[in-house]
Amino acid sequence: MQYIDAFNHFFPAKLWDRMENLDGAGRNIHSRMQGIPCIFDIDERLRVMDQFENYRQVLSLGMPPLESMGSPETVTELAQLANDGLAELCAQHPDRFPGYLAALPMNAPDAAARELERVFEADTGAVGVQIHTNINGLPLDDPQFLPVFEVAEKFDRPVFLHPSRGEEMPDYASEDKSRYEIWWTFGWPYETSAAMARIVLSGMMDRMPNLKLLAHHLGAMVPYFEGRVGPGQDQLGKRTTTEDLSHVLRDLKKRPVDYFKDFYADTAVFGSRAATVCGLEFYGADKVLFASDSPFDPEKGPGYIRDTIAVLESLNLPQEEMEKICFRNAQSLFRID
Repeated sequence: MQYIDAFNHFFPAKLWDRMENLDGAGRNIHSRMQGIPCIFDIDERLRVMDQFENYRQVLSLGMPPLESMGSPETVTELAQLANDGLAELCAQHPDRFPGYLAALPMNAPDAAARELERVFEADTGAVGVQIHTNINGLPLDDPQFLPVFEVAEKFDRPVFLHPSRGEEMPDYASEDKSRYEIWWTFGWPYETSAAMARIVLSGMMDRMPNLKLLAHHLGAMVPYFEGRVGPGQDQLGKRTTTEDLSHVLRDLKKRPVDYFKDFYADTAVFGSRAATVCGLEFYGADKVLFASDSPFDPEKGPGYIRDTIAVLESLNLPQEEMEKICFRNAQSLFRID
């Protein structure tokens, strides 16, 4: 079986070195990730990949979002470093990395749209773009971000949504931060689901009918909460007395749940068989791409790749469905061989 890993993370060398000299989030992640060489050392990355036959990766940056690392001017520079570095890796190792997801300075939306135009027009190997679920606290349906999505639709390239939430976002109004890493365990799936809901209910998918979107971690909470996004949101507004929401469903061209099913999703659920079954039931084999979220497993590289392959093999799916999930959907969505 072939495998195209659609969502895994890596920092190219020039960006990695630049991050060490930044204040705040960039330097923080540089320090934290020293114990995971697979995220910045290309030789270690290739060594991990060698453990799996017929296995390739579409590369994307790791956390945190670039927009958290500095001013619009600084982040614009970082995005160019990132994209040029990822493009170079794809050119050097085309048999390993058939493409990458572009990184953008989303705190400078006009510059972000221009950078996305640049990497797509120049055919640098960018096969999509990674955007985080909020932009320094702003929702993705904010009009200032619309040009970025329009560029993705224009070039028929997918937008991959990655959750972004930190301990500074408390779980209770009485506290000033999230405790016990709840911001990650449950906050990230909520973040992705909330971003999906804003995209759906704001009408973005009607205004951009050819926009392709992928929600990381098998669509986050959405498959498990099919009843809520289905018959639950068919009653949108019935639970609200402070504003009239009746226009939302009236303005949409179909039920909310049908838009949620239009998203693509990936298999990066850390080796959970139950989550994989749930996600496949909701999205179907045509909408799910193989992904591992490597190298954030306890083994710092191969663990989630191996676990995800094992889970898929345990499901005894028809050969056609298995091939779609493992590589054919990626070939189609990314337009790669």
